[in-house]
Amino acid sequence: MSKAIDLISEIEDKIKTVRTRSLDLSFNELLDMYKDDELIIDPEYQRLFRWSEVQQSRFIESLLLEMPIPPIFVVEQEEGKYELIDGLQRVSSYIHFRGEHPDYQGEEEDSEKPRFLKLDGCDICESLNGLIYKTLPTTLQIRLKRNFIRVEVLRKESDTRLRYHMFKRLNTGGSKLSDQEVRNCTIRLLSLDFNNFLIACSQYPPFKKCISRVSKEKIEQKYDQELVLRFFSIKNLQEKYVHDVGSYLTECMEYFSSGSDNFNYQKEQDVFQSTFDILNKTLGEEAFSPANPSRKGLSSRFAIYHYEAISLCIAFHLDKLKNLSEDGFSRLTHVLIAIKKDEEFINMTTGGGKNYADPLKRRIAFVEERIRGFCDGL
Repeated sequence: MSKAIDLISEIEDKIKTVRTRSLDLSFNELLDMYKDDELIIDPEYQRLFRWSEVQQSRFIESLLLEMPIPPIFVVEQEEGKYELIDGLQRVSSYIHFRGEHPDYQGEEEDSEKPRFLKLDGCDICESLNGLIYKTLPTTLQIRLKRNFIRVEVLRKESDTRLRYHMFKRLNTGGSKLSDQEVRNCTIRLLSLDFNNFLIACSQYPPFKKCISRVSKEKIEQKYDQELVLRFFSIKNLQEKYVHDVGSYLTECMEYFSSGSDNFNYQKEQDVFQSTFDILNKTLGEEAFSPANPSRKGLSSRFAIYHYEAISLCIAFHLDKLKNLSEDGFSRLTHVLIAIKKDEEFINMTTGGGKNYADPLKRRIAFVEERIRGFCDGL
């Protein structure tokens, strides 16, 4: 009985830390708030607006037909402004249709990103297709502007971590966002520092060269930032990794963001940059490419298991590796290529069942033994 009472008490305490209110605002009011910087869409979040013009058009069609639409969620900031945390696609579609979206400012209709959304793909009322806001009948313009949407407001008095968890849960159900995109947006409710640090590291030229074989599509989904996070997570919190790498990386990012004592930014930046300076001098864009089937060279693809093991083991031996002579870098290059062509390492990094803690430990141990042997011979 006491456990039940304790549980109820814990839930009640958590409820007290959440302060909410509900508003019904017209889309015209939302647009005015956006233009007056009273409705904030964080740039990191704004860039995730991915609805096609057909999807945007059908949303506008739904508004004109007065169909029910889900609420949006905002967080109240200290000065009373609202920050959008869920509802990006809906709000951005309306802003684009009204010609106010920052990513769509082409003045010509045939420009790549025209300022005004031209309705296309409306399948309930096909007569809407081809129209922009200015060419809608006045009656429909007014109807659109006066269309209301429920706005759920998380008050500024609410606990910061609960605000964070709310955003994370709202943006992981049925979303098309990558894991790292969700992390980047959600973690900003806890702290900007670590997220900005990841972004800065991902732009370091030697790192970019070493991961240049990652596809453009993945880079657009912030996979480069996830790779930076993966480096620091395995380096500092490998013991927390079991199997689900997505949950593991999110947990690590939360930990690193929760206080300066958990992450020495300058020290970690120095390690990161020195590691990728070395890898850039040795293999460059082939740093994380596996051996090709003939074993005579390296393939042109990026392999995550190579990234984890090789980057970490270079970082472990920076004291000896960062001051190598030109001949030393040449010999290290041969060692890294030999690792990649070793049949045992190939077996460790190909096939299924490798995305667990034990296979990761074995890969790191295999590479570390050979890098240590190289260092001992210097």
